[in-house]
Amino acid sequence: MNKIAERLEALREELRREHLSAFVFPTTDPHNSEYTADHWKGREWISGFTGSAGTAVVTLKSAALWTDSRYFIQAAEQLKGTEFQLMKLKIEGTPTISEWIASELSTSDSQSSTEIGMDGMVNTVAVVEKMKEELKQRGGITVRTNFDPLARVWKDRPQIPQSPVEIQPMELAGEETTSKLIRIRQALRARHADGMLVTALDDIAWTLNLRGSDVHCNPVFVSYLLIASDKATLYINKVKLTAEVRDYLKSQGVETADYSEVSKGLKDYFEYNILLDPDEVCYTLYQQVTRNIVRGASPIATMKTVKNEREQQGFRSAMLKDGIAMVKFLKWLDENIGKQTLTEISVSDKLESLRAEQPLYRGLSFDTIAGYEAHGAIVHYEATPETDIPLHAAGFLLLDSGAQYQDGTTDITRTIALGPLTEEQRRVYTLVLKGHIQIERCKFPAGASGTQIDILARESLWREGLNYLHGTGHGVGSYLSVHEGPHQFRMEWKPAPLVAGMTITDEPGIYLEGKFGVRIENTLLIIPYKQTEFGQFLQFESLTLCPIDTRPIVKELLLPEEIAWLNDYHQQVLTALSPHLDGEEKEWLKGACAAI
Repeated sequence: MNKIAERLEALREELRREHLSAFVFPTTDPHNSEYTADHWKGREWISGFTGSAGTAVVTLKSAALWTDSRYFIQAAEQLKGTEFQLMKLKIEGTPTISEWIASELSTSDSQSSTEIGMDGMVNTVAVVEKMKEELKQRGGITVRTNFDPLARVWKDRPQIPQSPVEIQPMELAGEETTSKLIRIRQALRARHADGMLVTALDDIAWTLNLRGSDVHCNPVFVSYLLIASDKATLYINKVKLTAEVRDYLKSQGVETADYSEVSKGLKDYFEYNILLDPDEVCYTLYQQVTRNIVRGASPIATMKTVKNEREQQGFRSAMLKDGIAMVKFLKWLDENIGKQTLTEISVSDKLESLRAEQPLYRGLSFDTIAGYEAHGAIVHYEATPETDIPLHAAGFLLLDSGAQYQDGTTDITRTIALGPLTEEQRRVYTLVLKGHIQIERCKFPAGASGTQIDILARESLWREGLNYLHGTGHGVGSYLSVHEGPHQFRMEWKPAPLVAGMTITDEPGIYLEGKFGVRIENTLLIIPYKQTEFGQFLQFESLTLCPIDTRPIVKELLLPEEIAWLNDYHQQVLTALSPHLDGEEKEWLKGACAAI
């Protein structure tokens, strides 16, 4: 708390010096990343809030932080004792950022300017333009984008990472970079664009069949890719490129330049026009472009979501390995709960060690969420030495985890009964499971969006007056980011169509603050179902191979088709994993997969 107060005072000194009334700190970096390298964690540094989503705003006399429902409980705890007021997104009565800024500045008795600051390198074009328009309508407040106060006040700021880049081999990537560039250029021509600036790190990694380790849990590397009609240039710190990678890029028709030269590259861009995605490209770089700008979404994001045959095979291989590790873990947990001291952190460490034994393991795909009882109600809870609590042979452990294997990325949640449960826990668990199964069983016409399917996960919950505010599912990268879009299962309208070859999670949940949380998650692959006179229909294949705990189930709440699905799924898990387990592990798995 003292550190946050000191940082706020240092920031305000800089704001006064620059004649600014407020400053906005997003979670993102110059690449609009969901997860960022430490160098760009300015919002976390100024506020103390460590969640992966949120925006902090500091005026000369006040401070506030906006975040979504996944982090309400965590943010309230981490902001306690600081100046920061928690603003709960999508909750009635919560002001927007621009509304709050206008209100705070209008009530301020200072004679400071009515100009606020936003670092144009870490805010997208769309975000800055929207803020400018909203503040203009609320008292004529202006926005300055060429100032980063963190460069002055963050004395021990981490450097931009310089980790080496490695090649993703063709037997795993499934398509050459030259082929991908041809497809990208075709998509650009269809939009009347000669080229584009690629800023999203996972898009760059996918396009070039390269991977890195610059961002925690994400195998990406800090860079830009400028694609023109007959050339492509990777802007990157060249110390990251081995001789092998430089030769590889040359063979794929990709030139290299220093990361800091991207602004010059945009100014020197020689084509007639260039596609820039206002939701991805940062405002400062957008301002450097002198050619005609075609505004639109990058075609790469959608291309990347449709996995080719090699990538699909890689996912199945990664899920098999992950299932083996999960079964070994669940058996170990069953045998040791109540007999030795286990904590949220110790079980997380155990699971990570079992995954690390698997071939092609490259690390976690996100920090493990191991929440026991009340901690399970904190949607994105991550245990720390201060919050770590012991597990007892009673109640629920919510375990959301995943791994990066070189052949695929995994994401799985199991809510595990450690012993006796309350009737409320069993009922909520069963209702969540019903929603999970209804998504898994869904058949739907090609082109349907995730919003149209999302209701299947919620219908049983809504009948009981229960709901969750996060999405029901997100895309998963192929040894890339664990969150991948644009397709999703979500209540809010997301028009991105669901296409065969896409991966997507199925993860409904319910969170009762101070009591417990339940979430059940598999990663699915969209595959063909049947062709009829009404067109192509699609269905889901469960890629995740791990038993779902049947002990909490209230069987009477399940429909016959839901019971049949669960029994069939467990038979698939048993058949797939048994050949890779020892005798005792097979016996444990048989019991866990027994028909209900």
